[in-house]
Amino acid sequence: MNNIKFVVKVNHGGTRAPAYIQSIDRSPIQMTTDRKLALTMGKFTAEDAAKAITTSQRIPELVPVRVNG
Repeated sequence: MNNIKFVVKVNHGGTRAPAYIQSIDRSPIQMTTDRKLALTMGKFTAEDAAKAITTSQRIPELVPVRVNG
Protein backbone atom coordinates (compact mmCIF):
# COMPACT_ATOMS: atom_id res chain seq x y z
CA MET A 1 0.00 0.00 0.00
CA ASN A 2 1.35 3.40 -0.95
CA ASN A 3 0.98 6.38 1.37
CA ILE A 4 1.56 10.01 0.50
CA LYS A 5 4.02 11.83 2.75
CA PHE A 6 5.58 15.23 2.26
CA VAL A 7 9.04 16.76 2.27
CA VAL A 8 9.59 20.49 2.55
CA LYS A 9 11.75 21.89 -0.26
CA VAL A 10 13.24 25.32 0.39
CA ASN A 11 14.47 27.61 -2.36
CA HIS A 12 16.87 30.25 -1.10
CA GLY A 13 16.70 32.32 -4.25
CA GLY A 14 19.58 32.90 -6.59
CA THR A 15 21.68 30.02 -7.86
CA ARG A 16 21.95 27.99 -4.64
CA ALA A 17 20.68 24.43 -4.79
CA PRO A 18 17.33 23.82 -3.10
CA ALA A 19 17.47 22.38 0.40
CA TYR A 20 15.15 20.03 2.23
CA ILE A 21 14.25 19.83 5.91
CA GLN A 22 16.27 17.05 7.53
CA SER A 23 15.25 17.45 11.17
CA ILE A 24 12.72 19.57 13.05
CA ASP A 25 13.50 18.45 16.59
CA ARG A 26 16.25 21.02 17.10
CA SER A 27 16.38 24.76 16.85
CA PRO A 28 17.24 25.93 14.25
CA ILE A 29 15.72 23.40 11.85
CA GLN A 30 18.41 21.31 10.13
CA MET A 31 18.55 21.38 6.33
CA THR A 32 20.15 19.12 3.70
CA THR A 33 20.59 19.29 -0.06
CA ASP A 34 20.21 15.48 -0.36
CA ARG A 35 16.55 14.65 -0.93
CA LYS A 36 17.10 11.07 0.27
CA LEU A 37 17.98 12.44 3.72
CA ALA A 38 14.91 14.68 3.82
CA LEU A 39 12.40 14.13 6.57
CA THR A 40 9.12 12.65 5.30
CA MET A 41 6.17 13.81 7.34
CA GLY A 42 2.43 14.19 7.33
CA LYS A 43 0.79 17.15 5.64
CA PHE A 44 0.00 19.10 8.82
CA THR A 45 3.51 18.67 10.23
CA ALA A 46 5.02 19.70 6.89
CA GLU A 47 2.80 22.80 6.72
CA ASP A 48 3.83 23.79 10.26
CA ALA A 49 7.52 23.32 9.43
CA ALA A 50 7.13 25.37 6.25
CA LYS A 51 5.47 28.21 8.17
CA ALA A 52 8.24 28.16 10.77
CA ILE A 53 11.01 28.78 8.24
CA THR A 54 9.24 31.17 5.87
CA THR A 55 11.14 34.41 5.31
CA SER A 56 11.57 36.76 2.39
CA GLN A 57 14.68 34.82 1.35
CA ARG A 58 13.35 31.31 1.98
CA ILE A 59 10.43 30.03 -0.06
CA PRO A 60 9.25 26.63 1.26
CA GLU A 61 7.24 24.26 -0.91
CA LEU A 62 5.52 20.98 0.02
CA VAL A 63 6.59 18.13 -2.24
CA PRO A 64 4.46 14.93 -2.16
CA VAL A 65 6.37 11.64 -1.98
CA ARG A 66 4.94 8.12 -2.27
CA VAL A 67 6.18 5.78 0.43
CA ASN A 68 5.51 2.08 0.83
CA GLY A 69 3.81 1.41 4.07
